[in-house]
Amino acid sequence: MTFQVIFLRHGESEWNQSNRFTGWYDASLTKNGIKEAKQAGILLKKHNFSFDIAYTSVLKRAIYTLWSVLKKINQPWLKVHKTWRFNERHYGELQGFNKENVIQTYGKKKIIDWRRSFRVVPPKMKTLKNKFSGYDKRYFNMKEKDIPYTESLELTLKRVLPYWNNVILPEMKNNKKIIVVAHGNSLRALITFLDNIRDEDVPDLNIPTGKPFIYEFNKNCEPIKYYYL
Repeated sequence: MTFQVIFLRHGESEWNQSNRFTGWYDASLTKNGIKEAKQAGILLKKHNFSFDIAYTSVLKRAIYTLWSVLKKINQPWLKVHKTWRFNERHYGELQGFNKENVIQTYGKKKIIDWRRSFRVVPPKMKTLKNKFSGYDKRYFNMKEKDIPYTESLELTLKRVLPYWNNVILPEMKNNKKIIVVAHGNSLRALITFLDNIRDEDVPDLNIPTGKPFIYEFNKNCEPIKYYYL
């Protein structure tokens, strides 16, 4: 007996398109991102996928992608669980800046470390009270200590993992068919754990927008492999 979970990174966002550090900023999907979301739904329908439960972040680029998928597979009624724990990693003071401009300021190696490594942390945001921080009412039920001022991939994993272990894993053990629509780095973080990826190999791990992938688990809910549709 094996279990499956379908993962999907949201479609292209406006800040993906403009090459900005997005993080917790609530960027909208581009026309291409909307198209990617629809195509993901069409692909899942082609392979006869249906779901018992869905999870996503509290950022609209992921939520809208999931809605599009559920519409295409004729499950718009499905209950959706939203959690800040699946948000994109928080890029701290880098959020909102064009990546090429930041390279000119800090150098290419530093930016690669901030973007792709497992443990290196970008510069902290100085205050939560601005539009890039998550300082809005969707987070008012959070403890302030849980709202990040910046995150490495390692720190992102630390807030994703409790939700995986305490919420999603029990549903998988109950043989629920699950889809998770999240972000490049929240998914990268989880994969580093599931695949036990070494720190030095983390920079090569990339999750494309709008491409569903299947994770297979054995009867003990231990990860076997993942692959793209």
